[in-house]
Amino acid sequence: MDPEPEQQASTCGGASTPPPQPAQGPGPSEGVDSGTMSQDAEVDMKDVELNELEPEKQPMNAAAGPAGSAAGPGSAEKNGLVKIKVAEDEAEAAAASKFTGLTKEELLKVASSPGWVRTRWALLVLFWLGWFGMLAGAVVIIVQAPRCRELPAQRWWHQGALYRIGDLQAFLGSEEARVSGLKEQLDYLNSLKVKGIVLGPIHENPADDFQETNLTKVDPTLGSQEDLESFLHLAKKKNIRVILDLTPNYKGQNSWFQPMDSDVVTTKVKDALSFWLNVGVDGFQVQDVEAIKNAPSVLAEWQNITKSFEEDRLLIAGTNSSSLEQILHLLSIDNNLLLTSSYLANPPNHHRTHTNTLITQYLNATENRWCSWSLSQAKLMTSILPASLLRLYQMLLFTLPGTPVFTYGDEIGLEAAVLPGQPMKSPVMLWNESSVPSTMGPITPNMTVKGQSEDTGSLLFLFRKLSEQRMKERSLLHGDFYALSAGPGLFSYIRQWDQNRRFLVLLNFGDKSQLVKLGTSKLPASVSLPASVDLMLATHEGRSEGASLELNQLDLKPHEGLLFHFPHVA
Repeated sequence: MDPEPEQQASTCGGASTPPPQPAQGPGPSEGVDSGTMSQDAEVDMKDVELNELEPEKQPMNAAAGPAGSAAGPGSAEKNGLVKIKVAEDEAEAAAASKFTGLTKEELLKVASSPGWVRTRWALLVLFWLGWFGMLAGAVVIIVQAPRCRELPAQRWWHQGALYRIGDLQAFLGSEEARVSGLKEQLDYLNSLKVKGIVLGPIHENPADDFQETNLTKVDPTLGSQEDLESFLHLAKKKNIRVILDLTPNYKGQNSWFQPMDSDVVTTKVKDALSFWLNVGVDGFQVQDVEAIKNAPSVLAEWQNITKSFEEDRLLIAGTNSSSLEQILHLLSIDNNLLLTSSYLANPPNHHRTHTNTLITQYLNATENRWCSWSLSQAKLMTSILPASLLRLYQMLLFTLPGTPVFTYGDEIGLEAAVLPGQPMKSPVMLWNESSVPSTMGPITPNMTVKGQSEDTGSLLFLFRKLSEQRMKERSLLHGDFYALSAGPGLFSYIRQWDQNRRFLVLLNFGDKSQLVKLGTSKLPASVSLPASVDLMLATHEGRSEGASLELNQLDLKPHEGLLFHFPHVA
């Protein structure tokens, strides 16, 4: 059937062999032999095709069935050979990919080679050079960085406003009110962000009766010592300090009785100071100190008693005087004394002309010592100012260097109660419309605490915002003060502290709108103003808080006050 392979085989062998002769005629036996040969050739060709297939496409086993089936033994043998070969290849590949690493001796030999030694030394030198470079850079930054200014000693009365409650029953709104009722108003006082309340006087004092006046006993109509101690405890939890007013004859004609009683009275006050300090009060106030004989020396002695108990205790002196000379005389012995006076309230209508002059003179005369600012030692602002200036003075007192001191009701514009033919009485606090006595006449919601609390344009809302800003901004807490020239009726100044953001205050005390023209020629080199500033608070509606305003195009409305801030620039 396949003569060409036969011929090739003969030729390669070198002998000529005649080809076999084909059988003559078909016979039965020949038919069978021919079929068998054809079948064997078919199997051989299948084997060739199988060997030529790619290994992954070859079957791993012979055709199903026992040996000697149609596939034949030759086919089974070839499939077996393929399977064995694949297994051997996989074993060789696994052996080739396995890495056992270097031995210890080999590693030491490589590590000790000159090339690796030089590399290690180079890396070590680079590491230390980089480390010392970073250290030197940090030292240069620290040396060249501007030094932070040392903060002054800060007591609690430096950090916020003081709030006077002279008439306890008028403040609580009832003639039956007692000291214990103050507990219910602690949340309100806390919302004002005040740091201390000046309470009373509340001691026992039959009017003008020196013998029966007892500075160490609470007036029974106002409560007991236990009531006061309980209130002191709760107030401290709210971080509110309590200052007790010890003005002796507060119900009588002369606050210090008769001059002949002066020495005995001052001794009683001295004993009362020690008594109430042990009870837990945080300080004291005495009013009308100009009536005390040798007042500076007496005040210095009381201050020494207060401070010797604990440095964190305060003494406030009050005077009706508006004379700068007399005020300086009272302050001449003790620099730590706080003094409230009528300095900013007299002469009448001075605010229209020279408020800036009064303040700068006071600050210069007191050599920038810590001051307190109020319009009087006890009166409401409405008894001194017209309603149009209340907002302006709130901004003024909260932004001057020192402690602002207010009387209850100043935050809502409460007016003093004046009844025909009767002496002026402390006005009842207007908590809400239902708490107002019928004798006061018609009251609108915008006159009450409740009504103003719900109005973002109210006087109470402005008070709270100013009190909050002063409490948290260092430049307003203890920053330097620099007055600017601004024009007639205008008062302007800068408050700044070290690297904190600065504040610019503009106040128009006049009755007309004015274009601001700030003069900065007298400012030191460390103080400067940018071309534009950001508005933080305005006393009147119509200004967009947070807006950036150009200073050379700023126009102030009548009785308007603006508080701006701008960043520190190194």
